[in-house]
Amino acid sequence: MEGDPGGVRLDTARRDAALRELAGGCAACRRCSLADGRGQVVVSRGDPGAALMVIGEGPGAQEDASGSPFVGRAGQLLDRMLASVGIDSNRDAYICNVVKCRPPENRKPTPQEMAACLPWLLQQVELVQPQVVLLAGATAVEGVLGIKGGITRLRGQWRPWQGRWCLPIFHPSYLLRNPSREPETPKWHTWQDLKAVRRRLDELRAAPDPARDSSGDP
Repeated sequence: MEGDPGGVRLDTARRDAALRELAGGCAACRRCSLADGRGQVVVSRGDPGAALMVIGEGPGAQEDASGSPFVGRAGQLLDRMLASVGIDSNRDAYICNVVKCRPPENRKPTPQEMAACLPWLLQQVELVQPQVVLLAGATAVEGVLGIKGGITRLRGQWRPWQGRWCLPIFHPSYLLRNPSREPETPKWHTWQDLKAVRRRLDELRAAPDPARDSSGDP
């Protein structure tokens, strides 16, 4: 699922070298107090050549221990739900978080912490050049788009951002607490949203160089 949404895509070797340098910079980062309590910096997993980027909130305990995002129960659910629409989370997506260090007691990152980490995230976006960005949860929406509000209101609405499409969805940890698959439930809505992502990726793959207007919207 590769594709260039309009930015300059580096060749694979240069991109991978730049991402390794970014990971080293994250490991040395002391821009906020989250660095004081972290076990590991959690940068990303998946394929940096993928057309889909998934952005979550921040690492939990299992992610802090492993150094990879979305590896706990919520991440396993995310993997299964992506797979249900034909998206392999390791091959067809690049997965990261708004903040790279675990907040104490898994609390929500503060606006200051998200702002401190935002340059790293923007560098990832610039290097990966995804066509579609999936924002998992209200914190990811706030951290990336600067929009505050309930995820129930925001989910399922495509939004242009830096020449690419973003779609907010419920965070998988919320779906673990609301497991029903009945129509109109959060899990049902998320499945509909992921099917929309699948369709958008297929459309972009079929037309890899869509025209863009002067506003910079996709």
